[in-house]
Amino acid sequence: MNKKAFIFDLDGTLIDSLTDIALCANKVLKKFNLPTHKIDDYKKFVGGGAQVLIENCVPKNSSQQLVTETLEEFKTIYDRALQKNTKPYDGIYELLELLTKEKIQVGILSNKPHEFTIKYVEEFFSSYNITEVHGQKEDVPKKPNPHAAINIANAFNIACKDIHFVGDTDIDMQTAKNANMIAVGVDWGFRDRKELLANGADFIVNTPKDIFNLINT
Repeated sequence: MNKKAFIFDLDGTLIDSLTDIALCANKVLKKFNLPTHKIDDYKKFVGGGAQVLIENCVPKNSSQQLVTETLEEFKTIYDRALQKNTKPYDGIYELLELLTKEKIQVGILSNKPHEFTIKYVEEFFSSYNITEVHGQKEDVPKKPNPHAAINIANAFNIACKDIHFVGDTDIDMQTAKNANMIAVGVDWGFRDRKELLANGADFIVNTPKDIFNLINT
């Protein structure tokens, strides 16, 4: 087994899920008679997990009860709409094939609820040997806390400094830095290069193939 490894964020990194997230959230907001948002606005709302998404969507003076009710409704609706518009970015399958061929361990760490993270990985990436798949869990601090990333490194039996952590947001770059991993920002995701660099990106990649080319860095 190669003594390098990659940990990937999910949304905005491996899969383009923004449309489904936005449509489901807007449906919930309409149900609660709250203002909706443009799909592009959701690029700023995602990354911190489902609760943070909803907190960003609802009016700033909303009660905790409204946030909780809206969040539960979002989870229900989003579960029904799984994969309708969501798909892997171009080149992701080719990247995973290259990593598999080189016997490089791959993990996924997302702030998306764990049950949804598992469903998406099973739907799109079940043919690849992704041994560590973790979404947000109640008993594990979410990104940018490094706890879950370090747990994956331990499961891989690979030093954190030899792991590339790949993501598309400030939270991902902060996670990489907090875990003493190599921070790799993708420029096809939900945030821009400026945010990634400002939060410690060691590399910015333009295509998935560029990620594979980082093996020797």
